[in-house]
Amino acid sequence: MTIYLDNHSTTRLDPRVLEAMLPWLTDHYGNAGSVTHEMGREARAAVDAARDTLAAAIGAGPREIVFTSGATESDNLAILGLAARAPADRRHVVTVATEHHAVLDPVGHLERTGFQVTRLAVEPGTGRVAPDAVAAALRPDTSLVSVMLANNEIGVVQDIAALAERVHARGTVLHVDCAQAIGRMPVAVDTLGADLASFSAHKFHGPKGAGFLYVRRRDRVARIAPLVFGGGQERGLRSGTLDVPGIVGMAEAARLAVEGLASEASRQRGLRDRLWTLLHRDIPGIALNGPPLDDPAVRLVNNLNVRIPGVDGQSLLATLSAAGLALSSGSACSSEHPRPSHVLLAIGLTDDEARASLRFGLSRFTTGAEIDEAALRIAAGVAKLRDI
Repeated sequence: MTIYLDNHSTTRLDPRVLEAMLPWLTDHYGNAGSVTHEMGREARAAVDAARDTLAAAIGAGPREIVFTSGATESDNLAILGLAARAPADRRHVVTVATEHHAVLDPVGHLERTGFQVTRLAVEPGTGRVAPDAVAAALRPDTSLVSVMLANNEIGVVQDIAALAERVHARGTVLHVDCAQAIGRMPVAVDTLGADLASFSAHKFHGPKGAGFLYVRRRDRVARIAPLVFGGGQERGLRSGTLDVPGIVGMAEAARLAVEGLASEASRQRGLRDRLWTLLHRDIPGIALNGPPLDDPAVRLVNNLNVRIPGVDGQSLLATLSAAGLALSSGSACSSEHPRPSHVLLAIGLTDDEARASLRFGLSRFTTGAEIDEAALRIAAGVAKLRDI
């Protein structure tokens, strides 16, 4: 039996989400842009209802939701779209060394085209970025600050609200990658102070290929340019035929995630702590990567990241995969190019320590029996490799 503990990479589609999507994959297949007939109007109504649901899930207005294919596209639209509208005297961007590559790569592209970029270091060990460090990095020509709410590798939660105060005091726009947050912690864009925020459905038991970007239209209006041109959908910000089944499924997944947040957060935190207790008991020398586990305000409740000295990281992953464990050593987006995690290096680990690290991500489908069995298989795999 495979035990899946790679839920930061992607999550299982909730059967209730699939049920909500099925009619829009079969009988109700109209184009939401074709409102001259009933099937098109049905599709448009479904999209509008989904937009309302997603807006309510994050405390936004429906007109602030722009549908995309996922957080990577949302990150690119936010960063490159804002840069495209930046005046000539506002060509400086601030981000953090531990961001996902969906942020680091478009920022790197901007740098190659003439923007100046400041990549902030994080606190060793925990991965937190100091609000005052962000403030110190701001310049008169800063157009954008992009900081992830919750990290996909070590689960560190940044104090976005404190960052936002400093960013807005300088008249700068704040983008927040929220891909890992829904269903694991409360997400309210006004509380965070986000001007732009990225989301991906498959991170909270929705379908792959669906996501959205929050674009603030109240008080501080965030102005971005489109990256995709064509039919003018999404108020011209993201052209292309809307994926009605994916949008409907994403909205249902968000509704379920918000509805079950209190109970699921507590349950997953308990399972995560149980896994750490078992591993710490049975694997000599194991150590925690990232912030402490005892405060959900600074670490995602479903995240555990550990390093295991005395073993080769790739051999460990291969051994555990053969033992029926689905997990990773870092971001799924970089697993095809096995380098040490840039996140773990940024918090002070050596190459060898980063390579000998494992990332665990739990979900609403993770059970206590799976946690107990996974701990046994991991301890056995480590013992085998250390004997070799």
